[in-house]
Amino acid sequence: MAVSGLGPYDPNNIFAKILRGEIPCNRVFENEHALAFRDIAPRAPMHILVIPKGPYVSFADFSQRATDAEIVGLTRAIGHVAHTLGLEEAGYRVLSNMGQHAGQEVPHFHVHLFAGRPLGEMLPSA
Repeated sequence: MAVSGLGPYDPNNIFAKILRGEIPCNRVFENEHALAFRDIAPRAPMHILVIPKGPYVSFADFSQRATDAEIVGLTRAIGHVAHTLGLEEAGYRVLSNMGQHAGQEVPHFHVHLFAGRPLGEMLPSA
């Protein structure tokens, strides 16, 4: 079920529970500001989620309230994961859904990193 991407942060969302260690994850990388782990329902052979450690609902929230260090930390985490997993040569896609029309399912800002096969066009033609 899609969420709005706006409004108050829900500290009981699944990613908040993962960050607190209440739910396990298959960790790929972690730095001071971000955590990267394998998606439990992958949509591509390689499907990694990268989340900020701060309580941000969506990209809109993160881009407005995150510190420069948090923004850099998340961006560098995405690049590090792609490089470390050897995704750069064949290519990969970075995607973030914000709000209901985009299909955001978890009210914690996160980025999907997809790779491992040709991913096709970004969106079907209208």
